[in-house]
Amino acid sequence: MKIMKLKAILIGSLSLAMGVTSCSLDYDPVSDFSEVTIGDQGGSGSTIPFKNRAEMLTQYNAMYSRMRDNQEHWYLDVMLLAEAHSDNAYGGTTGAEVIPFENNSIDGGNSVLDRDWNRYLSDIATANKITYYIDSVPDASFQQAERERWKAEAKIYRAMILFDMTRIWGDIPLITTVAGDITAENIEEVYPNYFPEQRPAAEVYAQIVKDLTEALPYAPESNATDKTKLSKSVAYALLTKVYAEKPMRDYAKVVQYADEVLKGGFSLVTNYEDLFGMNADNTDCKARNTAESIFELQYPVGSGNWVNWMFGRNLSNWDESFTWAKWVTPSRDLIKAYQNEGDNVRYAQSIVYYETTWSNYYPSSNYPFMYKCRSSHSNIIKLRLADILLLKAEALIMKDSPDLSGAATIINTIRNRVGLDPLSSSVTSSKESMLTALLNERRLELAFEGQRWFDLCRLGKVEEVMNAVYAKDSGRKNRINQFTENSYKLPIPQAALDQNANLVQNPGY
Repeated sequence: MKIMKLKAILIGSLSLAMGVTSCSLDYDPVSDFSEVTIGDQGGSGSTIPFKNRAEMLTQYNAMYSRMRDNQEHWYLDVMLLAEAHSDNAYGGTTGAEVIPFENNSIDGGNSVLDRDWNRYLSDIATANKITYYIDSVPDASFQQAERERWKAEAKIYRAMILFDMTRIWGDIPLITTVAGDITAENIEEVYPNYFPEQRPAAEVYAQIVKDLTEALPYAPESNATDKTKLSKSVAYALLTKVYAEKPMRDYAKVVQYADEVLKGGFSLVTNYEDLFGMNADNTDCKARNTAESIFELQYPVGSGNWVNWMFGRNLSNWDESFTWAKWVTPSRDLIKAYQNEGDNVRYAQSIVYYETTWSNYYPSSNYPFMYKCRSSHSNIIKLRLADILLLKAEALIMKDSPDLSGAATIINTIRNRVGLDPLSSSVTSSKESMLTALLNERRLELAFEGQRWFDLCRLGKVEEVMNAVYAKDSGRKNRINQFTENSYKLPIPQAALDQNANLVQNPGY
């Protein structure tokens, strides 16, 4: 429905109802919160959505539940985009929603993007209900320090979601409030909250920085025994990543915030397998809350993530859902990169081979799969130290006065952990060769962790890398469209454009 037509209908309906009731457009019920079961009416007739701490706690818990249980958009689909839309992987299946990521034919009708757009906006709505209402909860026992902490965690969550969204789509709606009911008196004021315009990416990044810096004084410290909370260290890690991106690029701040992360007591695990491995009998993951993990989602025995069987085998249940082709199949180009480097440790922890009943990309007798989510009890690590350290190395290389020696020290530390030789002097003496080494190191270290596409975008390498890979990787499906300057952002879903006439499609789609 067109926005002006809907507005006219609403105004007409409200005119008939004036003095009787208000019109509620609660279009994003995203948690246990319900105005029917939670809250009360104030003396003036206005709704108090959360009347005590216990009711706000349901919203706070819903935020963490969304992250843990709704893996489809922010993990499964991010893997498809970051790996199969880059040179790391093929789509894996013949599905119409998956193949366009491999052959560069994505358009606004893609069901994956439509799902992601809606769910990311629902994530933001969940955070907004905390930040918007928490200070007005009329419960004297609800301590101010706890209110501030919950609000800080919600701001970190919102910043994390906005960061993912703007990296994918660029200009996006920037919603930091709760729309509220539409009445005849407030429709001009409230209506834009339901059908918001996109804001420039630079403005979105500024809001991300604002959320994170406002959260820092009140967010909890990182807990070495529980890496599932949105802590100060999570905020520092996100700030490290934000300031490496072009709209906010400031390499001094990348270094500054990476060093703040290090102050949280994090360190690289000695054994790379500890990050993704299983215990001896494959009944649980090998380790949780490692020294390297900054933020992770956990699925202990008795619970479980379901996304593992979208990528490969569930080692805790060998034959579960292994009769159909999986998403995100490792590419020949990535396999060759591991082999050329002699990187046997990370190769073995990133890619595994099984016999299958399908042969979409490889012979069924020896078929490769991504291996970093290998059971229903695998942790999903959203942020870890190696990523942050390599971003610091990138900043040292790219700043106006490069510190190539400092960058080499970081990269060599990462390489040493997996038994690789230090970078040669011919590499460390050149800024350009160091940048190439850095990008390669991030590829090998962080494969199948949702980083590769965003690395190529951040460093302006999409056209160079992606237009060349089809010729050298015999397994890729034929490219439909060239990668251009318009490829860095994906199309706004057509369904969103149809619903909201204030949205504008990205160039090139």
